[in-house]
Amino acid sequence: MKKISIEKTIRIITLAPIMALIAISLLFTLRPGEFYGAANYAVAILCLTVLPLLAYPLQPYIPRYKDQGRAGQRKLAIVMAVVGYLVGILCAVALHMPRPLAMVFACYLISGVFILLFNKVLRIKASGHSCGTTGPIAYLIYLIGAPALIGLPFLGMVYWASLRMKRHTFSELILGGGIAVVAAVLGAAIFMP
Repeated sequence: MKKISIEKTIRIITLAPIMALIAISLLFTLRPGEFYGAANYAVAILCLTVLPLLAYPLQPYIPRYKDQGRAGQRKLAIVMAVVGYLVGILCAVALHMPRPLAMVFACYLISGVFILLFNKVLRIKASGHSCGTTGPIAYLIYLIGAPALIGLPFLGMVYWASLRMKRHTFSELILGGGIAVVAAVLGAAIFMP
């Protein structure tokens, strides 16, 4: 059995869908009255965690991605994430979900669009991993305040693991994190005036 390095372990447990699961669970635990129940929690988990993670088991069965290895997995993960984020924001608006939850969905959708824009259109590599870790910290700081700063060590671990594994440069990590902060600000401006 192949041993997984600490760096790879950190990158796995800090995947954007896992961080979303943790952040959404914290919000529903700490502020249940603001999110109106289990149905909204289930929609949030489906859109922010389940749909994005489905890319990994589905990749071998989708002709366009199946023979691309890790690169195909990453491409499909981005597509599935943006689909999940789009479904989430549509549900939030159509089902009149609470504004804080709509803001969270907006943060993810805006981040996903910007990551696609930078990486695919502008060909400027921005770290989706950094974005997916910074985003939950940013919106949790906005929604619950200073206790959310406890997430900063996770961000430090992501930077360390990504640099150590040579997956990203420091500037790519900063750009990814910056995208998440901008998305949180825009999401708050749209849904939390």
